[in-house]
Parts: sequence; C-alpha cells; structure tokens
Amino acid sequence: MSSNDFDVVVVGCGIAGLSAAITAQQGGARVAILERAPKDERGGNTRYTESFWRMKSEDAVSDDFEDRFAANAGGWPDPGIVQETVRDRENQPAVLRALGIVDPELIATIAEEAPKALKWLTEFGVKFDFLPLYFLSQSTTRMGPIGGGLALVEALGTYIDERSTDIEVFYETGARDLIFDDQGTIVGVRAVGRGNKPIEFRGRNVVLASGGYQGNQEMLSHYVGPQAQFVRPVSRGGHYNRGEGVRMALSAGAAPCGDYGSFHAQPVDPRSTDIEPVVLNYSYGILVNDAGKRFTDEAPGMVDATYEEVSRLIMAERQGIAYAVFDAGLDDVENWPVTVRSRVPPLEAESLIGLARAMAVDERDFLATVEAYNQACPTSGAFDPFQPDGLATAGLEPRKSHWARPIFRPPFRAWPMICSNCFTFGGVKIDERARVINSEGDAIPGLYAAGEVAGLYYRTYTGATSVMRGAVTGRLAGTDAVLRRNATD
Repeated sequence: MSSNDFDVVVVGCGIAGLSAAITAQQGGARVAILERAPKDERGGNTRYTESFWRMKSEDAVSDDFEDRFAANAGGWPDPGIVQETVRDRENQPAVLRALGIVDPELIATIAEEAPKALKWLTEFGVKFDFLPLYFLSQSTTRMGPIGGGLALVEALGTYIDERSTDIEVFYETGARDLIFDDQGTIVGVRAVGRGNKPIEFRGRNVVLASGGYQGNQEMLSHYVGPQAQFVRPVSRGGHYNRGEGVRMALSAGAAPCGDYGSFHAQPVDPRSTDIEPVVLNYSYGILVNDAGKRFTDEAPGMVDATYEEVSRLIMAERQGIAYAVFDAGLDDVENWPVTVRSRVPPLEAESLIGLARAMAVDERDFLATVEAYNQACPTSGAFDPFQPDGLATAGLEPRKSHWARPIFRPPFRAWPMICSNCFTFGGVKIDERARVINSEGDAIPGLYAAGEVAGLYYRTYTGATSVMRGAVTGRLAGTDAVLRRNATD
C-alpha cells in the first residue's frame, strides 16, 4: 500500500474542497485533494450549477438571509434546550452543542464571511453580477458568478494546477476511511485508486468536502425511502457524490445534523440531457399525474419559493412522474421560455384527447380533470404572471391559489416532470470554524466538514446558499487547519 504525507488532506474538489485546499495552501500548508472524478469532470455539483448567492450586493447577504434559516431550523426542537443558544458555545450544555438543529452562530458566521469569500474569489478572476434567472420573478435577491459554477471550478482549478508542489490532486481516487493513531487522533485517510488500488494519505488535518449522498441509491433508500428509486441527481456531478464523507464522519463519532430524510428537490424534464433541465412554468397551467388527475396546488406562491415542495409531491406520485399541462394561454406570459431549461420540445396536440394520448394517461380521467378545473376557474380578475394575483379556483380540491385560467385553446402542450436531487440535506454538525462536532458536543481534533457534508438544511432549502455555504465553510476549514498545524509544530 502506497502512502503520502501532507499537512492537510481534503476529500472532494468542488467549491468547498477547492476553497479549503487553497486557503490552507495560502497559509503555508502542503495539501492533498482526493477527487473521485477524472480531471475533466472535477468539481462535483459546483461544475454544473449556476451558483447563485443569496446576496443583495457584493458586501452583504440578502435582507431575509438569517430569518429564512431561523424559520427552517429543524423540526420542533425542545425549547428548554434551544433557549440556551444565547450562551457562548463554551458555556452551552453538551446536549445543545450536539443537537441536530441549525446553529444560529454558524448562520451568523456564514452571513459575515460570505462577502469575504466572494471578494476572495474575485482575486482569481471571477466576476459576480445580478444575472438572469430561470424565474420570471423572485422572492429574494441573488447574485452569481459570470459563467456559473464552472467559472469557479476553472478559476480555482487553474490556480492549483500551477502550484502542484504545494497542492497535489489525486484524480479518480475515492476516500474510504479515516485513519486514527493509538491515541484516537485522526492522522489521515484511506482511499482507493484506479484498479481498486489502496492508498493511504497521511495528514494531521482532514477536510471532508465530498458532497452528499445523492449519487448513492443505497443511502437514499435508507434515509429518504423507497420512492428514492424515482429520484436522480440533477446533474452529472451529483453521480460522483456517494456519501463517504458523511459516513466517515459519523463513524468517527460526529453528531448528525441536517434533514437526512430530505434533499434539495428540483422539477426536471426526464427526457433531457441538458444540465439542470428544470421545468418551472407549471404554475401557469395544471399538474396531472400518470392517471390524468391533479394532485396538488400548482401555485401556492412564487415559484422560486415553492418549487421544492411541489417537486417532492411529484416524487410521491405513482411512478414518480407528472405532466405540466397548458393551452395557448401560456404564450400570454411574456418570456416564459426562460423558465424551461429542457431543449426537448413539449408534447403537443390540437385536442385534449390527443394530448392525453401523447402523455399516455387515461383519456376519460384527464378530460374530467380539465373540465372540473375549467369550471372552477374565476370569471373575473386581472391575470398577473409576475406576482401572486389571487386568481384562485373555487370549490375544487386541491385548490389552485393563483394564476388559474381555463385550459381550452389549442394548441395544447405538456412537459413531463420528475423530481431530481440537487443535493442531500443530511450531514454532520460543525461549529463556526467548520470543526466537526462529536455526539458529546466537542470538536473532533483535526476533522473538518465543508459544503454538503456539513448538515445545514431542514425540509426546505434556503435558496441560493449552497455554493455560498461551500465556499465559506471550505475557507473556514482551511484557515483553522493551518492554525492547528502551526500550533502543533
């Protein structure tokens, strides 16, 4: 078995791993990066995302940033324990330090550090701006790097390529286990390279930044349930995320954090090979399942704030599929094509029966569904596709809360939709230095988690914060790893 010695071993080469590795290298550390993908596919999910950041300017996060996290902090935790979050961490009881809830101090740190991380990325030539979205309107403020996540991967990747003496990347190498010494201190990572060749990477600090488990059907079935068979990663990068980082940390005694039974869900066209082929126009029509029946409120609010819940409902339907159905009225919505990222044409017909046949749904049930919906649509009121307009159905179950207009004018169109998995929520607890917290509420010396390995979200994703979270926690981990290295020299 071959072995390599480094100051810091980073598992994963997405935004979290790259940020951790470069930050540590800039602090004087010698760094190894283990990356499962080949070099031309490095970057995990980051490579394929548009990488929006929930910010109102380059200097500040959105006004609703901390409130949105606070509103979705994790189930119904014991208030007798949670009230003690007002104490400094060192004075909190161990049961609170290990509790699986969103840590307000960590959220405050991310809010404070996000502008610094953005400015740091601009030093590598990345430019940020308020870029076009696939939403016609939005409920918060978002910025993004010009060129998306790929621009981040290429900028940081070019930097490490030019500094191979300080940062060495081992491609097509998957991490398997953490290595401990006789005192229980983490001293490295066991991995496997091409041909199932075992390799050991020694390092006094390990940063787990290998993403979630969206590419692991066994873990998805275990945590999410049998419907996970109908869910696939939203992008090619997600297939490389198989959960080893989460498993290794839990095996080391890490406290779990984040919603293991859920994930960031997006509605996509299952026929498409495009990157992130979302279908986000459905609120202007109706959604039917493979029996031709409606099953949810298609427009409970702004699409950017509600599509995740709708996606999970699609997953729960038979065969995990639905169809977004429209008539010619869709063309009344200015610029609606930006909401569909699939280049595969919709199913189309000149009659509703013809559309039912194209969708392969029960014709009689589908016609009855459309008729009942049409009868329930309001006969007055102004249609406003850019904000909730209150045009709701009456006497129909389930209700459609906004943008309810009859479907009767040909041509009729439909897009098939499935629920895709952008990333999983279940991970491990970290503190504001990205140190992994064990089940006793203490930091595990030398072990860090960044990006998706660090559990942060419950039920609903706080949009436009994932890549931001990865960059910030990666930099926190890299900074602390260097401090620890210097202190132990």
